[in-house]
Amino acid sequence: MLPLGTLANAGAILIGGMVGMIIRSRLPERISLIVFQGIGLFTLSLGVSLAIKTQNFLLLIFSIVLGSIIGELLDLEKGLNHLGENLKSLIKSKNDRFAEGLVTAFLLFCMGSMTILGAIEEGLGNPPHLLLAKSVLDGFSSIALSASLGAGVIFSIIPLLLYQGGITLFASSLQSFFTDSLILELTATGGLLLIGLGINILEIKKLKVLNMLPSLVVVVILKMLFFHN
Repeated sequence: MLPLGTLANAGAILIGGMVGMIIRSRLPERISLIVFQGIGLFTLSLGVSLAIKTQNFLLLIFSIVLGSIIGELLDLEKGLNHLGENLKSLIKSKNDRFAEGLVTAFLLFCMGSMTILGAIEEGLGNPPHLLLAKSVLDGFSSIALSASLGAGVIFSIIPLLLYQGGITLFASSLQSFFTDSLILELTATGGLLLIGLGINILEIKKLKVLNMLPSLVVVVILKMLFFHN
């Protein structure tokens, strides 16, 4: 099954990112800074609105703690930053924030409820309405992000295709697996990661949000084994 919704999403980010790159050189630095701060505030508020939807705060705590330990041992942040630096060298980019742009855009585009719900919707054989709506939002967001952070935002479509497309393919194979309560806890955990991303964007404190990504797997396992009611 070809994840058409995810492909459309990637295409929108590509187009938006290219538009942002065109206007990037024409924006004063103070304008880029205030845009970036606005994105940080939005990310923080979005994360809070998603995280508080959890129906079991104990599950959320265990998921984020255990997932963070696993991610730290695997050092996922180092791996994705390394990917960003390799891509930067490959395209001969001189942008010092290339890897930051890739990581920030990937987390922002992939941690929201629309990513999970939309990918599952398409995986269950329904038209990808949510992902198409998400494509419009991500397209406009990528303009602002790439205008601030550069070409790395465009290359975030690579991990997005793997992550979001992977959820779609997984959902198509295990249609009865994704219950409403499981989707809700996945969304809440993703919201917690978005809070961390918002803190990073606003430069309040540097958090290793990428190393917390295994929380999205841990929450599924814990939900199925211990919190299935």
